[in-house]
Amino acid sequence: MSDLGKIDREFFDEYVYPNLGAEREDVTLGPQHGVDFGVVDMGEQVAAMATDPVFVMPSLGFERAAWFAVHILLSDVAVSGLAPTHLSVDLNMPGEITDEQFATLWETFDREATELGVSIVTGHTGRYAGCNYPMIGGGTSIAVGDAADLVRPDGARPGDKIVITKGPAIEATGLLSIQFESLMQDDLDDGVIEDAKDRFYDMSPVTDALTAARAGPVSAMHDATEGGVHGGLYEMARAAGVGVEIERDAVPVQPGVLEACEFFGIDPWISISEGTLLAAVAPDGVDDVLAALDDEGIPAAEIGTVTDGSGLTVDGEHVDHPGHDPFWAAFEEHMGKLQDDA
Repeated sequence: MSDLGKIDREFFDEYVYPNLGAEREDVTLGPQHGVDFGVVDMGEQVAAMATDPVFVMPSLGFERAAWFAVHILLSDVAVSGLAPTHLSVDLNMPGEITDEQFATLWETFDREATELGVSIVTGHTGRYAGCNYPMIGGGTSIAVGDAADLVRPDGARPGDKIVITKGPAIEATGLLSIQFESLMQDDLDDGVIEDAKDRFYDMSPVTDALTAARAGPVSAMHDATEGGVHGGLYEMARAAGVGVEIERDAVPVQPGVLEACEFFGIDPWISISEGTLLAAVAPDGVDDVLAALDDEGIPAAEIGTVTDGSGLTVDGEHVDHPGHDPFWAAFEEHMGKLQDDA
């Protein structure tokens, strides 16, 4: 298991996968490493489910931090192609959170859930010793919809085209640039820093996924979280037992990303990119998907093809799964520098 971040596939296969409780026939998609959600069959309808930490960074301001937290919880289930419908939230908060801060946090959860048509149906809330930011609990999102509308994560087929939204290192750029703006000011122009900070509100793939699924046909979707674009594409290929070939120059890169990643010493192609949607799309649906995303103001491009074979190929060269995400080490390193400067 890596020191920081999600467990790797070997750890998952040894410790998690053999111990999944009772087998049930209605579970048609169970836990897999690198797969965003599971599925329970309910007849003509299905329920897609996904669980993630409640990730809150007070330094962002509680409204902005809560916006990101709720979109993290909804993003993995949205790549099922079904609109999120229900949410369960467990908040295990540190003792120092004030009533006013909690009110801002929860009112933002309510606002975003209401806007997306999501009902919060159950949960748990409390302050506890030993609980620290940014991981202050967990949540499970559910999307109930018609079985025919489900986009399975293992559905990519040879001949499909790969469509990406926004490009690499969206989350890494947005979070690090806001958190460590003061450290960047001696090395980067103000305009570049503002561009990097603007990536923050790109950090949700919910609209991307639902827009692409409606425009489709879409065979599979994945959110490029830990491991970034390369990790996400590798996981998409592995889930379906296919290969993926892309051209890096075809991938859109948003303003401020490359400069911020260079400053923080991280590779943008393997850095966490919550908000970046990866989609396998039938060839006759690509133009419709790109047009629909453009109508929503979401930058997107066709960047490659699903092939027979296995793994990820970038510009003709095989690329392994990164195995770790450099974001976490960069965050710890620069947090130390910030404290040293205080």
